[in-house]
Amino acid sequence: MSDKFMIYGATGYTGKLVARTAKALGMRPLIAGRNEARLKSVAGQHGLDYRAFDLSDTAALNEALSQVDVVLHIAGPFSQTSKPMLDACIRMRKHYLDITGEIDVFEACAARDAEAKQAGIMVLPGVGFDVVPSDCLAAHMKARMPDATEISLAISGLGAMSRGTAKTGVESIGLGTRVRRGGQIVALKVPPRREFDFGKGPHPAVALGWGDVSTAFHSTGVPDITVYFEASPQLEQMAALGGFKRWLASRGFMQRRLKRAIDQQPEGPTDAERRAGSGVLIGEAMNANGDRVLTRLRTPEGYTLTAMTSLEIVRRVLNGEAQPGFQTPSRVFGADFITEFDGCVRQDLNS
Repeated sequence: MSDKFMIYGATGYTGKLVARTAKALGMRPLIAGRNEARLKSVAGQHGLDYRAFDLSDTAALNEALSQVDVVLHIAGPFSQTSKPMLDACIRMRKHYLDITGEIDVFEACAARDAEAKQAGIMVLPGVGFDVVPSDCLAAHMKARMPDATEISLAISGLGAMSRGTAKTGVESIGLGTRVRRGGQIVALKVPPRREFDFGKGPHPAVALGWGDVSTAFHSTGVPDITVYFEASPQLEQMAALGGFKRWLASRGFMQRRLKRAIDQQPEGPTDAERRAGSGVLIGEAMNANGDRVLTRLRTPEGYTLTAMTSLEIVRRVLNGEAQPGFQTPSRVFGADFITEFDGCVRQDLNS
């Protein structure tokens, strides 16, 4: 007998990791996805029940949701899959969680706040590395500086990506670098650059359109939000693309070509790479007077942390800790939520 939650997208890299972690924690999710053969294999490895169906199959989707209280949606790209799953969760009155990092998906979920409240469900996208640690860090910075007008977040330590993560990045090439300015999401032609000390001295970083451009605003109300990533050769190459090259890379034929190349890459980091990996996040808040506070947050490797945070949030929601409507991790569980996980250490760098 399954627990009262479903993992949809259990045959991808992250889905398989989350299913395996759930089994290790003594949880019994119903696993689901489109490919029955792959689902049967995953289910057989862990002794789990499974359902195979496409999100376009309304009857099958409704039937699966009738068996659970919570959906942990892991099947990307969320730009295509979030809406049909959220439609079903609202229709069937089931709590919706996902692991997206896509700004537009966060904003689309936020726009359905009233519908979710009317259905009595919580809509909480971004329950993985996108965006639990950074969202909790943004909320912590707001608590440290209540009059902040600007929050910058910087992220280091992202190693090998899953194919799904890489494809999401490819889809965003044509959007430019998105930031929050005056409360509005805007695209910059030239990405901002800065240096941050991730623990080994100042290192260059480049702005990127991460999910916190959406969520940090909803969590804190701070009008100016910028997210940076530690510079890497690949990120520098993307940042250097001019307008025409970005436009060309966003065309359908180029998107297909780039995604075919991604399909030839490893599925994601190995267990050894995940164990050896770690993340470092920097939060900076500044007010109108130019006063500034800094905090550093260390975490386990991103996919490992995604399995930890997503399943803990599932557990809490099943235990009745959901809040109806659109939410962010820190709004429901508080800024200190991230510090409850092994390997997560937060340090205020100035007072």
